[in-house]
Amino acid sequence: MTNEAIIQKTIHWIEEHLHEDITAEDIAAYAGFSKYHFHRLFQASVGMSFSEYIRNRRMTNAAVALIHTDARIIDIAFHLCFDSQEVFTRAFKKVYGVPPGQYRRQMMKLVDHKEELQMEEKLTGWFLSGSHPFNYEAGADTESVHQGKQSGYLRSKTVNPADGEFATMMQQFKADKYRGRRMKLSAFLKTENVQHMASLWMRVDSASEEVLQFDNMSDRPLQGTSNWNHYTIVLDVPENSAMVSFGMILSGSGCIWADSVTFEEVDKKTPTTNLQTEFVARDEPVNLAFEE
Repeated sequence: MTNEAIIQKTIHWIEEHLHEDITAEDIAAYAGFSKYHFHRLFQASVGMSFSEYIRNRRMTNAAVALIHTDARIIDIAFHLCFDSQEVFTRAFKKVYGVPPGQYRRQMMKLVDHKEELQMEEKLTGWFLSGSHPFNYEAGADTESVHQGKQSGYLRSKTVNPADGEFATMMQQFKADKYRGRRMKLSAFLKTENVQHMASLWMRVDSASEEVLQFDNMSDRPLQGTSNWNHYTIVLDVPENSAMVSFGMILSGSGCIWADSVTFEEVDKKTPTTNLQTEFVARDEPVNLAFEE
């Protein structure tokens, strides 16, 4: 099992036990590594320690519960393994800047206002594309969130599965700053009722629109319903690159959420996930009688 697969398996376990009193020792034991070694692997892949990940996820779950349920603050605190409402309040205020009660009042007014407007939220920098983008919707979600206040989602509306329809919520930008570098795209993804496939994707194109590097996770697609987990794509940006594109893709019906997206340089020791293979010409013709 690869390190990435082990980390994904461990994150799935953490997500299932967020409401329990779990320790770094518990996590390392589940992963089958020493605490020190797995801490380094986790930190390098996810960008934060075990404790930071658990704290951030609990705070996000608390924020969602404050907005979308009428649960008492003390019950939310105990459910997320805080010893008291006072300890929870201090931790929540450190992350969100205001106490839980004030956050609930402010955000519920904002969410209600959005629902009254009945408008699809536009997310800065992102746009909807694909074969049939009009059969999908994309926007911000305050209820299904990995970190912070909202996530991005891509959901099917009127999709015909037999037609091979797909859409992508994506960004596109110049490659100038990244030429000669190896770049890693990471995100936390969650899916619901994905019938065909959902995934991250990334592509590097030349000025003539030749695809230089590409990965859409077709060899490791997300299907069905899955909880939040961490996924990565690593591609080189060659010197003749002109454009970099990335996003999340949904083929067929279902819904995919993305949150905590990062785009960062990694060293050359990090293996790429490029799915493109170079064509190698033969020295002479073969199998002219079609017998092989």
